[in-house]
Amino acid sequence: MMQNNSLRPYLKFAQTIARQAGKNLHRIIQKKNRIVAFKESSTDLVTEADRLTEKFLIKKIRSRYPDHTIISEESAGSLNQKSSHAEFKWVLDPLDGTTNYAHQYPCYAVSIALLKGNEPIMGVVYNPNLDELFYGTKNGGSFLNGRRLRISRVKKLVRSFLATGFSYDLKTNPGRTFVYFKKFCLSAQALRRAGSAALDLCYLAAGRFDGFWERDLHIWDVAAAQVILEEAGGKLTHWNGKKYILDLPKTNNRKKYEGKQTNGSLASNGYIHKQMMRVLKK
Repeated sequence: MMQNNSLRPYLKFAQTIARQAGKNLHRIIQKKNRIVAFKESSTDLVTEADRLTEKFLIKKIRSRYPDHTIISEESAGSLNQKSSHAEFKWVLDPLDGTTNYAHQYPCYAVSIALLKGNEPIMGVVYNPNLDELFYGTKNGGSFLNGRRLRISRVKKLVRSFLATGFSYDLKTNPGRTFVYFKKFCLSAQALRRAGSAALDLCYLAAGRFDGFWERDLHIWDVAAAQVILEEAGGKLTHWNGKKYILDLPKTNNRKKYEGKQTNGSLASNGYIHKQMMRVLKK
């Protein structure tokens, strides 16, 4: 594993381009922000801002680190990679919370992660609306605008403040989504569904939330926030409690890589993790 000092140049670079990308998003939203495409459903959309911000981030990373692999939401695993097995991989979500952004609902973020091999070692998530920069490095702690982050100390699910998200295929494949939503509403103190998984996980790291769960997240939703959460003392597993392993592309062909994280994503302050697992097993 790299020493923390050697991660500083990567972190500073990611912080700079995340802030720049956030400013770009603010500039674009002042204009008419067209929805330019839909993915698999009418709820899974792409705006001009998604594509312009992705293009900006990719250009910056390629200029600084031309030998690194880049995995980004709008381009998935098909980016001009020299190898999908490159040692260093940048995982980008240029605009996490696209639907919010398209409707000018101020809950969205820029998410940038750096992986060494298959392990996230650095994460930056920037919320331009509140000028909140969340960041962390493996074994180096996580921070919000320079302040050290710590998870909450809530130990009972009944007193917990939870967050969740809905998969884009909810209308065609609801599964037990609404069942779990109801169960957690009845089991916890309160529950929110804001529409940005990266921010939900960072808020969990900051102690604002106590727990989070979601079905079918994607690698770009969680890679950066995973570092930030775990370095704040939080816990991230699959719904069955097994170690959280990012599903990385095994090919450069986008059609064969969707970035979807199977087996569900469950995050908490650690204290209520098993209690949440019990609800998800019911």
